[in-house]
Amino acid sequence: MTTTKRTKAIALVLAALTFLALLVLLTMPRADATTVKMGSRGETVRTIQTKLKRWGYYTGSVDGIFGAKTKSAVQYFQRKNGLTADGIVGSATAKAMGINLNGTVSGGTSTSKLNNSDLYLLSCCVYGEARGESYTGKVAVAAVILNRVKSSKFPNSISGVIYQQGAFTCVADGQINLGTNDECTRAAQDAMNGWDPTGGAIYYFNPATATSKWIWSRPQLVTIGKHIFCS
Repeated sequence: MTTTKRTKAIALVLAALTFLALLVLLTMPRADATTVKMGSRGETVRTIQTKLKRWGYYTGSVDGIFGAKTKSAVQYFQRKNGLTADGIVGSATAKAMGINLNGTVSGGTSTSKLNNSDLYLLSCCVYGEARGESYTGKVAVAAVILNRVKSSKFPNSISGVIYQQGAFTCVADGQINLGTNDECTRAAQDAMNGWDPTGGAIYYFNPATATSKWIWSRPQLVTIGKHIFCS
């Protein structure tokens, strides 16, 4: 074989290998699709694993590979949050986790606009209102407060929402002044980072103790622990 023919043959082999590599990349499941599921890889999977591990749903490695352990953790999270437990992170599950499907933290209240005083006050309210609830239940209460801040129906600051007359039992009975703990602070921070287990609720109540007929008229979104969350 002449040098020219050998060069052409090598070039054809390299071109074929390049084409095959591109074909594999194009057909490989990726985590920036409309759903993230078994076989997906990437930073979005890593974000999902990190959050689930922090919240106690996942015990595997944060490796960016959506395997059986990640699927089981997602199903566990879905069951606990009233979602379809199919092990697939679609739009509803991603919203509940506080992420979007291109790997970034979803909307919600930007932490850059909130200071340490906001975080502390929010965590104190969570402690006063939900210290006996699950971690998800604590995040849910914090999310309601942040949803009110964003709503035109309520004051536009955390302190304004919390101290609005008659808004929270812990303010009325003084439990807001008890302080907080690490778990309530983490829950408040997760809500600030965009996790909203309630799906946008601006009200919640305990059906065992609620005396207001009006609160029962609100559209109910989800029940987490002892609280019903409403729009």
